[in-house]
Amino acid sequence: QVQLVESGGGLVQAGGSLRLSCAASGRTFSRYRMGWFRQAPGKEREFVAAITWTLGNTDYADTVKGRFTISRDNAKNTVYLQMNSLKPEDTAIYYCALQQRTSVPYDIWGQGTQVTVSS
Repeated sequence: QVQLVESGGGLVQAGGSLRLSCAASGRTFSRYRMGWFRQAPGKEREFVAAITWTLGNTDYADTVKGRFTISRDNAKNTVYLQMNSLKPEDTAIYYCALQQRTSVPYDIWGQGTQVTVSS
């Protein structure tokens, strides 16, 4: 069973930075792309960023472009989300998710890590 474990969340003031990590472990698994999503209270879950494992191609939501950077360490099976210039509206539970093949949706999810940005 593949497991994803997020870490790095916390409380930070507006303008500050945090780095989230997502480590994948378990049996040998297929991996096409890893994504970060977030869900704020009372809102639907939304896409934040994604990166392909092989080529490192990235994609970002417009709301985080220029502030967040996604990266990966293939040897450690770990994906990172560097978040700079944080805003109160970035407050949410952040989840990482694995898309194992191009033809399927994200099907493995982590438990989430809370990010709170104070004004």
